[in-house]
Amino acid sequence: MTTATPSLFDVRRSGVLLHPTSLPGPHGCGDFGAEAHHFIDWLRTAGQTLWQVLPLNPVGAGNSPYQSVSVFAGNPLLVDLALLVERGWLDHPPPQDFERSRVDYARVAPARMALLREAWTGFVETARDVDEEELAEFREQHAHWLDDYALFMALHERHGGPWTRWPSEFARRDTAALDRLRTEITGEIGFWCFVQWQFMQQWDRVRRHARERGVHIVGDAPIFVAHHSVDVWANAGQYLLDSRGEPTVVAGVPPDYFSATGQRWGNPLYDWPAMKADGYAWWKRRLAHLMRCFDAVRLDHFRGFEAYWEVPADEEHAINGQWRSGPGLDFFDALHAGLGPIALIAEDLGVITPAVTELRTACGFPGMRILQFAFGDTSDNPYLPHNYERRTVAYTGTHDNDTTVGWWEQLAPAERDNARRYLGPEADRQVHWAMIRAVSQSVANTAVYPFQDVLGLSGAHRMNVPGRGHSCWEWRFGWQQVGDAPAAQLAAITRAHGRSP
Repeated sequence: MTTATPSLFDVRRSGVLLHPTSLPGPHGCGDFGAEAHHFIDWLRTAGQTLWQVLPLNPVGAGNSPYQSVSVFAGNPLLVDLALLVERGWLDHPPPQDFERSRVDYARVAPARMALLREAWTGFVETARDVDEEELAEFREQHAHWLDDYALFMALHERHGGPWTRWPSEFARRDTAALDRLRTEITGEIGFWCFVQWQFMQQWDRVRRHARERGVHIVGDAPIFVAHHSVDVWANAGQYLLDSRGEPTVVAGVPPDYFSATGQRWGNPLYDWPAMKADGYAWWKRRLAHLMRCFDAVRLDHFRGFEAYWEVPADEEHAINGQWRSGPGLDFFDALHAGLGPIALIAEDLGVITPAVTELRTACGFPGMRILQFAFGDTSDNPYLPHNYERRTVAYTGTHDNDTTVGWWEQLAPAERDNARRYLGPEADRQVHWAMIRAVSQSVANTAVYPFQDVLGLSGAHRMNVPGRGHSCWEWRFGWQQVGDAPAAQLAAITRAHGRSP
């Protein structure tokens, strides 16, 4: 069985990993405005045909896009305020002294949400009939997730989280109580729908700009969802929860070289037999929505579909967990039958068993290779470029890694010697270009470089440190850091290795 789209991953191409919040802009974080369009133009100048982003969902605990209140909804902070001004729904926001090198979520989120509420008021007061019709059509088309999302957010604003501590009639989704609430807060529900409508309209505009310039956009799908999410609240019967709605077991990974106690992620686990019983309907809706938003999607923690680490919810660490079988090929066969071919990248990093590789191969999905992982042992290391396969997506590093310059500065002497011998003398002068060149000239059809690596930035510009609950997901750049040289050099490397459009 092959479920991947042949054309996207069977042609040599390359691109850049950058989350939209990292873009420049005057309102505290990057968004879907002019800077997003300018970045796409920059990619074209640099000869790149891929833009990979992190999940575009609302951020959750620690400001992580991987702990969202909804896997369907878009992050309200990405809505371009300037376009709302153009449409006459919002006055020009007053200038604020936001930081330009990081997203200060504690200041930015309340400020931007207040402006979105002003825009909703402006819409209610001045919208044309055609605008109201467009919003109504959007609500109808996306009702399968949007109705519950808007209601969840209204309840979240009133009662906070987790949802299991809401008044019982709302926590257990009493139909009569929810119907009464809907009639009481129609304006609040309208606001959350309005924001999602604008998010999608603006994202479609970004995607059109990308298509016109030959740039494909790659999204990201976390395998697990947050407990305090509409996904769990509205579909509690498809998760392993107790009678109060609390998880009985949670997700994690077992002890390994990096952690003697493993990692306890805390996400609720799916009740896979229950999901299979309805043909994996929720997953089909989720993947259909993602493929409407992106040209391809990275499927996070792919190994969890073969087997996942189950941790009792009352355990502090992951050490006492156990392996449980995932849905396997049956799951992907069902997706293929319902959706047709889907362009997925299998995130198959970490300790991967032959069974996981067999599943990925049977599905036809390309796996991932990270060059920063390559220099610890022998020439047989699968992350060394000469061991890549064509149907592979190769990276210098990812959002979870240090920047290449930061990695090089912290590298143990033996690994640095191995890297130097492999990469050549350029490693000591400009290690980021040496790494980009090695990935680009590999046989892997798809190559992706974090924007920090293209710019040669230090570890101070890292996006995320796994396991850290603060000071992550904040990095931003300014165009003054870029200049003309990186695009020219990246374009030259791309042409030399047959990755140009």
